[in-house]
Parts: sequence; structure tokens; C-alpha cells
Amino acid sequence: MASNSSTHSQPLKGLLVVSLEQAVAAPTCSVKLADAGARVIKIERSTGDIARHYDEVVKGTSANFAWLNRGKESVVLDVKDEKDMEIIHAILAKADVFIQNFAPGASKRLGLDADSLMQRYPQLIVVDIFGYDQGSEFRDMRAYDMLVQAESGVCSVTGTADNPAKVGVSIADIGTGMAAHAMVLEALISRSITGKGCHLPVSMFDVMADWMTVPLLYQVYAGQDVGRHGLEHAMIYPYAKFSCSDGDLMIAIQNKAEWQRLCEIVFERPDLIAHPDYDTNPKRSSNRRQLDLEIAPIFAAMSRDQAIDRLKIAKIAWSRVTPVEELANHPAINQIRSILPDGQEFSLPIPAGRTQLAQARIPSLGEHTDKIRSEYGEGVK
Repeated sequence: MASNSSTHSQPLKGLLVVSLEQAVAAPTCSVKLADAGARVIKIERSTGDIARHYDEVVKGTSANFAWLNRGKESVVLDVKDEKDMEIIHAILAKADVFIQNFAPGASKRLGLDADSLMQRYPQLIVVDIFGYDQGSEFRDMRAYDMLVQAESGVCSVTGTADNPAKVGVSIADIGTGMAAHAMVLEALISRSITGKGCHLPVSMFDVMADWMTVPLLYQVYAGQDVGRHGLEHAMIYPYAKFSCSDGDLMIAIQNKAEWQRLCEIVFERPDLIAHPDYDTNPKRSSNRRQLDLEIAPIFAAMSRDQAIDRLKIAKIAWSRVTPVEELANHPAINQIRSILPDGQEFSLPIPAGRTQLAQARIPSLGEHTDKIRSEYGEGVK
């Protein structure tokens, strides 16, 4: 269990982030800034972030909301109300970063588009999260995670040969939030040199297209569709799931030396090493179903523990196929405690790269409205 010490480093302490956000992508970016010590003011409508209402699985709180909103301040403001907009601008005048994932065109109608804001607040870093590049004909498309996974080709390389599938977590949303977070940090470094803010447009489709680069290069330059291979690597073999007598294992062979050790020590079949159908990775990948006829019976004759023992001796990479119900008690997982709006605690995995994180509370809807109105509403009548 990772430490919950409040004495850990907070490199972004003193940074003010304002986020007109909902769902997953923008909150992913802002929660990482909050974890690093930034003050994050989350502006919500009177009904709240839509993610508040997805479910109630975490002791009455939505799983997505509980995951992505720790340490933030929630203020309810109406962007269509003149006085509330004055408060928003009073906050932005002192802010370092503004994050928004409005529907396309909405920010311009409200005067919260990047051009308007940067003219008014030249120090501000403005993050716009869109579904698609705003110069493309797809600029007005609704962009939900699974739709972007499908449109970007991710589903064409995910699943089995017969059935395409989405990735089981919201990778388009999460990947976009992570990309935005990295770009904000770059922009902060740049501003420390130039004194000027900047506009960071981040497209979910662009993020997924970038992640699809290898399958795309295969298609464009080799005319080869990498296809869908389930729990098998598209280009490397054997890098796949095999069934032992009492459970499944994944193994990964990356080079000639590993293939030799796999054949000699795990399979006890040195004759396979230089077999003309298997002596290179491209041949093994092309002849994988034929190779399976040699490999599958060997694994089936061993228990999983017996296979793991041999794989360890041979220094071959392996893993179990862990069901979600076993993840919470996995020996490699580090977890932190966070606090729900009603004061109850819950556990969740610690963000990667952190060894400790202070306990942070998930805000109730509008919990900080009075405080923020008082702090920034001076002069607003």
C-alpha cells in the first residue's frame, strides 16, 4: 500500500487551473495537475458533471467521477448568466491554465474561445479538447470514446478475426487527457521562458491516430492489414496466450536467443530452433497455426506453475491473464485512499510514477460555490 503522507512533493503548488469539464478526457488532465499540487477549480452546471450520474458503484458515487475528481474544488456557475460569467472571468484573470471540452462552437458563442481569452489574458494556457481537428470536415462530430475508437481504426485491430471490439477501458478519453496533461507541462516550461501563454488544441482522433501509427505504416508501406488477433501479437510470435492443464499463460518471444531458450528449456524441443518454418520471427508469425500444433500440447501437459518454473529458468517473459476480481489484491498493485463527498473512504490505484499521494477529497456538487463567489465575486453586483 502506497503512503498517504501529505509531505510529498507538490511541484505545481501555487498553480491555478480552471476547468469547464465533464466526463473523462478533460478531468483526466486536470486531476493529474491537482495531484501535483495545482489548485483546480471545476466549474459545473447546476445538474453537475454528467459523470456524476453514470452510476453509484463506489458507495453511492460514480466510479468515473470518484477516479478523476479528487482534490478539486466544485463551483456551480451558469455560463449563460452575465454575473456568473463575470466571476468566471475574474478567476481566469488570475488563472494559469484553462481547460474546456465544450461541444464544438460553444466556447466561441460564449466568448471563451482561445483567441478571445488569449487576447484578454496573454499569460493564460488555454486547452481545448475536441473530438476531431477543428479544421477538418469532422469538426462538428459528436465524439464519445467508443465512437472515436471505431472511427480511428482501433477497433479494426482489436478483437478476434471474426469480431472487432473496443478496448475495454476508455483509451480515447484517457489518452487524450494524458496528452493534454503533457502538453500543459510543456506550455508551462515555455511560459517560464517567454512569459506568454498559448493555445493547446487536443483532438481525441489525433491521439488515437498517433497510437495507430504502426498498423497504419504496415498498411501504407507494405499493403498489409495487421488484422485482429485476440490475445496474440499481430506481428511477433509466439507472443500469445497458451492453455496449461489448470489455467492460461501469456508468453512473449522477442528475439532469436529467447526463441532458442524457449525451445531448449521450456519445450525440450531443440529441433524446433532451426526448423525452416520457424527459424525467424516473420516465419513463425506467418505459420503460427502450424506452430501451435507443436506448442499447444506441450503447455497442455504442464500445470501453470510447472510452466512458469521453466519460463523463469529460461528467462522468458510471461504473465497470467488476471481477472479484474484478482487485481485489487495483486502483489504488484499500489493503492491510495481517497475520500468521497460524504466522508467515506475508498481505495484506488496510485497514478503511475508516484510513490505517495496525499489523501484528497472528491467534491460534492457546488461544495465550494460560496467560497469562490466570495473570493472572486468582489465588484460583481
